[in-house]
Amino acid sequence: MDGQMIRDYIPSFVRGRGRFTKSQRRAYQRLYDKYCIPFREEKIDIKKVMGFPEVIAEIGFGMGMVTAEIAERNPHVGYLGIEVYKPGVGKLLSEIARRGLRNIKIVHEDAVKVIAFMIPSDSLKGVHIFFPDPWPKKRHHKRRLIKEGFASLLCSRLEPGGYVYITTDWEDYARQILLVLSKTDGLENAYDGFAPPQDWRPTTRFEKKGYRESRRVFEILFKKI
Repeated sequence: MDGQMIRDYIPSFVRGRGRFTKSQRRAYQRLYDKYCIPFREEKIDIKKVMGFPEVIAEIGFGMGMVTAEIAERNPHVGYLGIEVYKPGVGKLLSEIARRGLRNIKIVHEDAVKVIAFMIPSDSLKGVHIFFPDPWPKKRHHKRRLIKEGFASLLCSRLEPGGYVYITTDWEDYARQILLVLSKTDGLENAYDGFAPPQDWRPTTRFEKKGYRESRRVFEILFKKI
């Protein structure tokens, strides 16, 4: 199933997005070997590599400020950040060093490939996906990350009782995600419909801008049964 999904997969990102600043480049060059896990097309013992009995993956962490804050609040949990854009990787690397965090590792690659090829079944405590690209034009909906094949893949990588938590401020995408996850075997909605705000999640800069523009944030939380 993983192989077929990869063959049919349409990337949800566009290469080359964002400016790679000098400070981000320096951090990438200086800290990559210390905090990054090179991508490979083989399973790794993610808990052993991370050095923690519980590992949570964040897909598409952007500039990584929320990732760093969550990790700093939960030093007993390992956080695996997965990001395809180099500027974000460089920024989070510098933030890890600045805060002295020991519980974050990064894979700089397409998240679908990382989850499919590197992450073993039943190994993740949770998956966070904060504000994935909504691809609002109808002709681009096929590029949206959360589709049936990927939802099933995520479920297979969660340990029993693990969770997937997604936020978006696009209502039609939120309803699509809710429908897709509801139809995924092995996942169960933790709430009746959308989830209430989770007080452990810091507010992103993007989210604050949305509040100023009166955009609602939709939160979706499913658990593996």
